Amino acid sequence: MGDFRKLEVWQKTQKLVSSVYKLTGTFPAAERYGLSSQMRRAAVSVSANLAEGCGRMGDIELRRFVRISLGSLSELECEILLSNDLQLLQAEMVVGIVAEIHSIRGMLQNLHRALPSKPTRHARRALDPRP
Repeated sequence: MGDFRKLEVWQKTQKLVSSVYKLTGTFPAAERYGLSSQMRRAAVSVSANLAEGCGRMGDIELRRFVRISLGSLSELECEILLSNDLQLLQAEMVVGIVAEIHSIRGMLQNLHRALPSKPTRHARRALDPRP
């Protein structure tokens, strides 16, 4: 795939990470190693898995890392909703960040669909050890 920094979806995930860091910075100190830490790790995971997938050997591996990013994104959404339930975040903040998550999810799903799920004939030939 090449340079992950050129992917619009990766750029959006980086902004999401910044947003999550700012939001969790307002959490009580008691949550520093709990929900706050988990939310930050999930947000970073979305972005980092896209970058790692782009650095792998081909589109099939990238597709797998996009799926992992989608899982981390769902985890983050769950934690944001929990933060709202625990009254750690205001409803307006939740609406904005959930909309951002849904936008990124759509982009990741489109990327996932665009990538091949099986090796192409050319790729299979390259993997074949026979001369």
